[in-house]
Amino acid sequence: MNEVVLDASAILAIVFQERGAEKLTVEIMKDAVISTVNLAEVQSKLVKKGYDPDEAWEDATSLVSAAVRFTSEQAKIAGSLITQTEKVGLSLGDRSCLALAIALKAPVYTTEQAWRELKVGVPIHVIR
Repeated sequence: MNEVVLDASAILAIVFQERGAEKLTVEIMKDAVISTVNLAEVQSKLVKKGYDPDEAWEDATSLVSAAVRFTSEQAKIAGSLITQTEKVGLSLGDRSCLALAIALKAPVYTTEQAWRELKVGVPIHVIR
């Protein structure tokens, strides 16, 4: 399997053992990457819930094979996605995730139902 991109919501589903997390199999997770933008989002949500910042970071990073730095190429892609994604309410973090998937030509996994409507040139898997 090639790389797959995880949205912050997918990582949080695993951490909190939420519905849909079971769809992120060992096979998928061994090639899973996350944008550093989404990694910051995961850590922020965990710290907000009372996690120690270092523990939150460890929990977030231990689930993926790599955290991919947000590049200027990805920034351009994320910015270009605004008109296509604005109607379904995607945030900059969401668009950053999609930008990484587009740059890598990789499928993306999320819990966000609104993503089902998107056609951005990569497979989008909504896990719940």
